[in-house]
Amino acid sequence: MIAFFRLFLLSLQFLTRIPVPGRYTDPIPLADYRQMVRAFPLVGLVVGLISAMVFTLTQLWWGNLLASAFAVLTIAMITGGFHLDGLADTADGIFSSRPRERMLEIMRDSRIGTQGALALIFKIILHVLVIYQIAEHKPSVIGLLIVAPVVGRALGSLLMYRQPYARESGMGNLFIGNIGASEFYTALILGAMLTFLFTGGYGVLMAAASGVFLLLYRAMIQNKLGGQTGDTVGAGIEIAELVFLLLMAH
Repeated sequence: MIAFFRLFLLSLQFLTRIPVPGRYTDPIPLADYRQMVRAFPLVGLVVGLISAMVFTLTQLWWGNLLASAFAVLTIAMITGGFHLDGLADTADGIFSSRPRERMLEIMRDSRIGTQGALALIFKIILHVLVIYQIAEHKPSVIGLLIVAPVVGRALGSLLMYRQPYARESGMGNLFIGNIGASEFYTALILGAMLTFLFTGGYGVLMAAASGVFLLLYRAMIQNKLGGQTGDTVGAGIEIAELVFLLLMAH
């Protein structure tokens, strides 16, 4: 069993642009990468803490609207747009109205099409606006900024556990259909604990509701592609994070 701290560093290296010394992660064999899913919520916590810090600092100078924009920009910069790229690719493929194999080819294309561009624009604008609305009307904005990335990355396990991989090969194959019950339940339980810590029981309830929404998304992707890919998982993480914030803004 790989030490949890090393799994956390590996997942931090995998999901973000935060530099991690290779001596901590290089010895971990590729076959064990699936175990890092257990630490995904902690990566979300790091991303959320940095985003919340940037929001707090910029809010002092420019107010809630620009602070919200900088908070979203911070997340994109820390992650290198990793999941946003998956969202764009998924939108281009799923909404192309092409046969399954052609959808998968489109999703591999590094160029962004109209559907992908629209998905990115809509998601980023909505993300900024929902944070702004929360900041204007609720005192809990910092806690929500911290925990929203946790929820997204914890619920991402729903798209990996007991799911078929839609491609013959790819990085997503390390996780999709390969994570076990230990990784799956650890990610969900850790995510729920962190959510409760920052937002209480209501936050956990809204995170569960976001999970239900993600299950509907999972069913749609299965219907279209016959399984999940790394892109659809990335898109699902972005969707879960946004849905959680929308529900908490009520």
